[in-house]
Parts: sequence; structure tokens; C-alpha cells
Amino acid sequence: MELSKCTIAVSCSFVAWTITLMNCLVSPADMSGDGAVKLPAAVIPVSMTNNLEFFYSLSLSSFPEDLEVNEYCVELLRIYGQRYVTFANCLVFYARPVKVCQNCYTGFKGLKEIYGNISSGQGPGNVSCHDSLTRSDRLMLLYTLYSNLEDIWTSAECDQCLTEHEEALTNDTRYFMATLNQSLSCFEQHLNNHSELCKDCKARYKRLNELYGKMEKNQTLCIDIEDAMNITRKLWSKNYGCSFPREETVPVIAVSSFMLFLPIIFYLSSFLHSEQKKRKLIHPKRAKSSSSLMNIQDKFS
Repeated sequence: MELSKCTIAVSCSFVAWTITLMNCLVSPADMSGDGAVKLPAAVIPVSMTNNLEFFYSLSLSSFPEDLEVNEYCVELLRIYGQRYVTFANCLVFYARPVKVCQNCYTGFKGLKEIYGNISSGQGPGNVSCHDSLTRSDRLMLLYTLYSNLEDIWTSAECDQCLTEHEEALTNDTRYFMATLNQSLSCFEQHLNNHSELCKDCKARYKRLNELYGKMEKNQTLCIDIEDAMNITRKLWSKNYGCSFPREETVPVIAVSSFMLFLPIIFYLSSFLHSEQKKRKLIHPKRAKSSSSLMNIQDKFS
């Protein structure tokens, strides 16, 4: 019997704390109307009811009109929230494999535009939302959220794969993607025979590597192209076991071979030079001795 009383007491306490938590999570506007959360009055203690009335009185209170956000700024805030969610969802959806620059540039452009309107744009009646929305508190939430996504976009270097005003993909990017699709299509046609894959797809894979090297030199790479090339190289070498000698290794081998033979060339040239000097030193002695012998013969004759 005592155990049952303790169980009932604990249950009542848990329900009371649950009600308190729900009241904190659900806004007062959601606590009324057809969709209101209705709870039995029997399970709410009197003291808890008084606390809830006090909570509602605080929540329903309003600030003076001169401190309220202008309706125009509220509308900008709503649009900002929609575009922020759209762009963030796009980043998550195209995170693996990375295709954010190809598919999310319109979302970033829209977010950038609405944030610019909030930061510096003038609304009806010369209303500026910069201070009321971005600098009214220590957290500066709108600025922090936008800055984080902007850092991601900048780190991805998507501007190198897009036109000047970020309206479309560049021609180089489109051409690379078309060349990549040709290589991947060739891979799919020879999945059951890797030896034939390495032979038949070698020319296409070589062309793709050369194109990537040119774009890397011209600094027209973004994260989409880098990730796609890394995946393709992994498929070629690791998954399919194909080998492809890269052209840039030829100069490296040549320079390395030259450095290895350089000491031999140095000592050989030093040896030949020393031998030549010996011959030059010996030649005058022979000439001197022969001339002295001729003088002696002349005297005796």
C-alpha cells in the first residue's frame, strides 16, 4: 500500500514537470484554438495553475511601440528564414558526393540578396532594418548564421565554377562534367571485365586528367570538380586496378637520373682534365731535353 502511494506521488510529480516543459516549449498562441493542447484539469495542481497564469501574463505582455520591429523588417526576416533553410537543405542534400556549386548557387544568390536588403537596403519611408535585425543584441544571430554559410561557400571556391554574377556554370565546368560523364559511362560498360576497362577507357581517362590539369593551372577548379576527380581516380586505380603513367613523371625521372649521374660526370671530367694537364707539363721537358742533346752534338762535331 505504501509502495502504491509512492508510485502515485512520483507519477503526479512527473506529469507536473511534463506539463511545465510543454508550456515552455509551446508558445501561448499555440495553446488556444482548435489545435490547442488540452490537459485534464484534475492532474494540474493549484500551485502549478497559478504559476501558469503568471507565465502567460509575462508571455502576452508587449514592449512599447517604439521598440517593436517594423512590419517591413519582419517580412524581410521571414523571407530570410525561408531562403536560409532552402540553402542549408541544399548543402546537406548535395554534400556527398559534393555537388553544391552545381545545384545550390541559386539558393546562395537568393540568401545573399535578402541579407543585403536587411543590412543596407532602405524600405518604405526610409526604414532601415540593419540595426533592428542584425545589431540589436550581443549574439547578432542573423549575421552569425549568414557568415557561417558564406564561409562554407567561399571555402568551396564555387565562384571559380560560376559566371561573373553567379547566374550559371562556366563553359569550362560544363565541358569537364561532360568529359567526366564519358569516362564514367565507359567504366559502367566494362564493370565485369576490368582488363578491358583499363584498355578501352584509357584514352577517355587520359583526356579527363589532362583537362583537370589545365583547369588546375588556370585556377578554375571548385570543390565539385576536385571531389569528382578524386572519386574517379580512386575508381581507376583502386577499384579497377588500372595503372596510368602520368606525363609529369617523365621530367621527374629525367632530372633524378641526371642528379644520380652528376657525381660520375664530375669525377670523369676532373680525371680527363688532370690527364690533359699532365701531358702539357711533360711536353716542355721532352722538348728541352731534345734541344740540349742537339747542342751537345753540335759541340762535339
